[in-house]
Amino acid sequence: MPQRRQLWPFAALSASYFAHIGFFNPYLPLWLQDMGLSLLTISLLTAVQAATRLFAPYAWGAISDRTGERVKLLRIGAGVAFASACLLFLDWGPVGLGLVLLVMFTHTSSMMPMSEAAMAHLVSQGGAFDTKRYGRVRLWGSMGFLVTVFAAGAWFEAFGMQHFPGWTVLSLGAVLLSVWWLPDIKEASHHSDLHVPVGPVLRQKPVQWFFASTFFHVLSHIGIYVFFSLYLDSLGYSKTMIGVLWAVSVAVEIGWFFTQSRWLPRLPLTGWLVLCSATMLLRMGLTAAWADVLWVLLLAQTLHAVTFATHHTVCIALLSHHFPGRLRGRGQALYTVVAYGFPGVLGALLGGLISERWGLVSVFWVSVLTSGVATAAAYKVWRLQHPRQVLP
Repeated sequence: MPQRRQLWPFAALSASYFAHIGFFNPYLPLWLQDMGLSLLTISLLTAVQAATRLFAPYAWGAISDRTGERVKLLRIGAGVAFASACLLFLDWGPVGLGLVLLVMFTHTSSMMPMSEAAMAHLVSQGGAFDTKRYGRVRLWGSMGFLVTVFAAGAWFEAFGMQHFPGWTVLSLGAVLLSVWWLPDIKEASHHSDLHVPVGPVLRQKPVQWFFASTFFHVLSHIGIYVFFSLYLDSLGYSKTMIGVLWAVSVAVEIGWFFTQSRWLPRLPLTGWLVLCSATMLLRMGLTAAWADVLWVLLLAQTLHAVTFATHHTVCIALLSHHFPGRLRGRGQALYTVVAYGFPGVLGALLGGLISERWGLVSVFWVSVLTSGVATAAAYKVWRLQHPRQVLP
């Protein structure tokens, strides 16, 4: 079993990286709004992050698979991202700001796939993915997110959004420090599998339906990632309360990651995939219909434990099964491209157009429909893997 001391640096990286995400993603739209940009421009700039996920993770993942030097590549990415963040203090205008974000996101968007691949290598024993150890490491990321999403909301409420660049520099500085703490592990090279092709795996029907399911599942989540803070702001919620609502979702996520090894064995992984997408349908419906009722919105946010935390672990475990060894980095990267890259770009751009015409609530009604498609695709994965079983 991997030594605990080897996993602590990954916990630190997860905590610092998601502490960065915890304030950056929820409050980036509000910072851009504070700069006087239109809703469509905000959508375009937030889509830059997703656009980099179309090419950066797979390129970095392929290099890391070939060289086995995942940690050294993480250090390069963190260094460039930190340097780019320092440029946010300058007034670039929308186009210049988009270019700065492009450079920064190109390097940050590849960090988690490479980190997940390196960590999966450590927590996998004899081909088996250890969900307990993975969850105990990954929950530190959720804790980092929880702290900053709440603290940043209170800070921006009291002092204004002009401090957003400073928060970015500090959080990415923490990421940079944490990647230098990682053990400089290089995965052993085996000449016979240096050029293992990924094509045969992608031609498998369960893998194809798996990626279809994750595409529509995360597309449904884009309403939360990009438009949730703007939606709550339009309904009159304060920035502090916006932070609280984000924090609730992450608190239940932490609870899941800590206890997931107790619950996951009760269903096959593909059965959990179906349940996650069906729960997403319920969550988006509640958010669209009753977001002005605080207790209903709180209930919807608690479903994040299933729609994100459970879904994420299930996907990482399935990826480790279908993309072992020298395919691991490319498998994680493909997941980022298909599940976060394309849905992020489409969701942000189409969401901006839809919300400008029909209001922000329309984004969440569309998410109800895409959740239904995700559920159907997940059900197909389950039927292909377990043709004779019946879901409880």
